[in-house]
Amino acid sequence: MEETQVVIVGGGPAGLATAACLNRLSIHNIVLERDDCCASLWRKRAYDRLKLHLAKPYCQLPYMPFPHNAPTYISRLDFIAYLDNYMSCFGIEPRCCRSVERAWYDKVEGKWMVVVNNKGSGVEERYVCRYLVAASGENSEGFLPDVPGLKSFHGEVLHSSGYENGERFRGKDVLVVGCGNSGMEIAYDLSNYAANTSIVVRSPVHVLTKDIVRVGMFLLKYLPCKVVDPICINLAKMKYGNSSKYGIRRPKGGPFLIKAKTGRSPTIDVGCMNRIKKGEIKVLPSITCVNEDHVRFAYGIVNYFDAIIFATGYKSTVLNWLEDEKGQFNEEDGFPKQRPPNHWKGEDGLYCAGFGKQGLLGISNDAQNIARDIATLAA
Repeated sequence: MEETQVVIVGGGPAGLATAACLNRLSIHNIVLERDDCCASLWRKRAYDRLKLHLAKPYCQLPYMPFPHNAPTYISRLDFIAYLDNYMSCFGIEPRCCRSVERAWYDKVEGKWMVVVNNKGSGVEERYVCRYLVAASGENSEGFLPDVPGLKSFHGEVLHSSGYENGERFRGKDVLVVGCGNSGMEIAYDLSNYAANTSIVVRSPVHVLTKDIVRVGMFLLKYLPCKVVDPICINLAKMKYGNSSKYGIRRPKGGPFLIKAKTGRSPTIDVGCMNRIKKGEIKVLPSITCVNEDHVRFAYGIVNYFDAIIFATGYKSTVLNWLEDEKGQFNEEDGFPKQRPPNHWKGEDGLYCAGFGKQGLLGISNDAQNIARDIATLAA
């Protein structure tokens, strides 16, 4: 059994940022990562053309800005290199291949007990700590919706986390389910590889360019959301016209208001909208069922596909290992019950990093808040 001040579960950006902030304050911590590398989502489960969708000032981790000569929008490989440099700079040494099986608060000892499976050696490890940080994040496991008849589909079914590029789908009929950032970009990538691409757009969504989002985030520093949202919506209308003509309806609320209230981000267009307007990517309504080689949609539409790619997001798995006696997490989605900005702090020394649906900027804020709070309590 090994004792430390802080155990951090998760070696993605949230866990690394928290470890860096604690290291700067000389607070001993151990980072446990279930995969064989840190930031495995970025290294193993992200498509080739991925870039950070926000400008670099909104994506940097605490105390280490991106270089001045770095591009405004950082590529996946450049971000991985940044994370490797970040670990080296702040002396972070994660323990990989550690799958946390159980974590519970011992009321008698006033400490957290953590049971870990070392997948490399097969040995069970135990840790004791005063503070526990859940940093396994929002994107711990890909989410596949329950679609009637999906198991009968004759073609290929995969989650967006398993998509690399469109090469093997060249000339095939491919359906992308989901119109968020991943869905729209994967649809665009498939189109680049000459796949016959369709995309399901079930709900109203704001589609903005990277530059519109950048302008909006800058204006939010000085103006309220109710002023910034109409500006961004009008810019989008100037860019795309009436998008409902192509099957993409705008929500009633503004993009940044919706983000603040629900955590749902606007979709950032990388070229998909132009393909949709040209008819090169077909927009379809919600799926009602799948039957062997064809998919039935709302309004009686039926199409045949060779593959279905679900860009339907991720889910938290924190409740798979955390014994949450005080009910601090929602059973439905594994997110903290506390809403931002107070989501990062629980009871009995439990903290959450990266659960605020606020991207890398939110992760940075969580990590700094957690480290400051632990330093105050430990003083």
